[in-house]
Formats: sequence, C-alpha cells, structure tokens
Amino acid sequence: MTSTASPYPSGSAAFPHRGLVGIAGLEPHEILFLLDEAEQWVKLNRLSQKHDDRLTGLTIINAFFENSTRTLLSFEIAGKRLGADVVNMAVAQSSIKKGETLIDTAMTLNAMHADAIVIRHASSGAVQLIADKVSCPVLNAGDGQHEHPTQALLDALTIRTAKGGINGLTVAICGDIMHSRVARSNILCLTALGANVRVCAPPALMPANIAEMKVEAFHDFEAALDGVDVVMMLRLQLERMQGQFIPSPREYRHLYGLTEKRLELAGPDTLVMHPGPMNRGIEIDSSVADLVDRSLINTQVEMGVAIRMACLDVLTRSVRKVEGWK
Repeated sequence: MTSTASPYPSGSAAFPHRGLVGIAGLEPHEILFLLDEAEQWVKLNRLSQKHDDRLTGLTIINAFFENSTRTLLSFEIAGKRLGADVVNMAVAQSSIKKGETLIDTAMTLNAMHADAIVIRHASSGAVQLIADKVSCPVLNAGDGQHEHPTQALLDALTIRTAKGGINGLTVAICGDIMHSRVARSNILCLTALGANVRVCAPPALMPANIAEMKVEAFHDFEAALDGVDVVMMLRLQLERMQGQFIPSPREYRHLYGLTEKRLELAGPDTLVMHPGPMNRGIEIDSSVADLVDRSLINTQVEMGVAIRMACLDVLTRSVRKVEGWK
C-alpha cells in the first residue's frame, strides 16, 4: 500500500503561526494547508453524526464586541462539533460597557486560562492588541476595516470547491470596497492563490491606495463583470460611513446592483457570492441571490463552519501536544 507524501512541511512548520489575526503575512502554502484541513470537516458536517472529540477539555471564548449572527454561530458550532467547551461573551453585559479598557479585558480573559479566544471588534487593530496580551491562540472574527481572515478562507474554499481551483480565475469584488474588511482579506487571499482580482465601486467607495493591492480597479460595473468567473457582491456598510458616499440606495442599485441582466453580461458560468447579510434589492436582486445553479451564498455558510473547525483544530494542536507540533 503506497502513501501520498504531504505537500506541506511536517508538524508545526505547515502552519507556524500562533494565531490567525489576518491573511496578510500568510504564505500561499499556509493558506492552502488550512483549506485542505477544512475538507475533512466539510465531509463530517454532511453526516448525520457531526461530532469529533479532539478538542474535548479545551475552552474557547467567543468575545464579540461587535454584533454578528453568521460568524458567531459558525464559530460556536465549529467549537462544539470538535468537542470544546464554548463560552460566548455577551458584550452588552460585559465590563467594557462599564468603562473597562480593552487591555484590562484581555488580561481578564487570559487569567481564565482559555485555550483559544475568537474576537470580533469594531476597531481596526483591536484583535492584535488583545493577541499581544494573552498566552493562547487568538482568531480574528473581524476587526474594523482591517481584516476578516476566516471569511476570506471560507470564500476561497467555496470557490475551489465550485470551480476545482483558484489559480487563473478572474474574480470581481463589487460594492463598498473602502469600508470592507471582507474585501481586503479576500484580495490578499485570492491574489496569493493566483486569481486575477477585479474590484468595482463608486469613486467615493474605492480606496485611494487600491492599486497597491495588485488588483484591477473599475468604476463601471458592467465592464468589471465582462468575462469573470466569480462575482462577489458586498453590502453597503452604512454604519461605517460618515458623510454622503452614495446619492441614494435606489441610485446605487441602478448603477451597481447585480441584476439578472447584468449577470448575463458576465457569462453563462459565472458564479455569485455574497458574505452576508444581504441588502436584497440594493446590491443584489433576490432573483440572482437565489439562483440554484449560480449562487454560492448558502455554500459559503456551509464552508464557514468547516474552515473555522480547521482553524480551531490547527491552532490548538500545540496545546493538545499533537505529535509533530510544538
């Protein structure tokens, strides 16, 4: 019986990072390692018995200082399916509301001897600040306009599953690029894996330094869609906007909404993605979001649980003293 040699370095060298704060700084093979690790969990999650006990005895804290539905549920399900004790920290009842500093909160969490902490925060850099103060792995579930690494990983896994690979594909990311940590992490992830990435937004929602990110920038939505393999729509993040960035939601849909007619311009095999939550009838029409053979939106949710299981597994291997890991 022959065994296939692993394409990755052995042991902890396959993913030598203590936590996952961002896609920036990851090598392409490290990204691929996490995607490959997630494949086993995709299979498990489709079984009637969706449980593995490898994290039994470990405690994971989900500290979400910013509201979330999909990401919080996904991390909670991921931890519980791996057998961990999962604690969700209620922000509205936390001492942050009483004036406690973020560093004091970090020190408090560290004193509780958690084995991993998942953090979501409205301020860019907050996750790194906490990661520097605690002794356990920290996973970034989104920090301000900085990064959302597990979203980018689940999007990459979704594309790879649907298209058979990522290298050489053309992916258009369209919408509120300026305020989107999802866009930033996806650009970093997809370009690292060899995709040609286009970004499209109104001038007011396009970052001034976008050319530095090795993407092709468009303001004309229909031109951006021409010949793409995947189109990823983004939500207008009105809560992060200070000032008038768009004339009106109606005008935005007229110029940048993904309709069935516009999808036809992209090509017959173009697939549709959206990280959610969706503003139906603004950045994407329901008739497009719900296309059975073209929309990957529900697949993204499915892949999110698998990716987060993989990240929790990989980042706690040193705690569990898995053979070959430091």
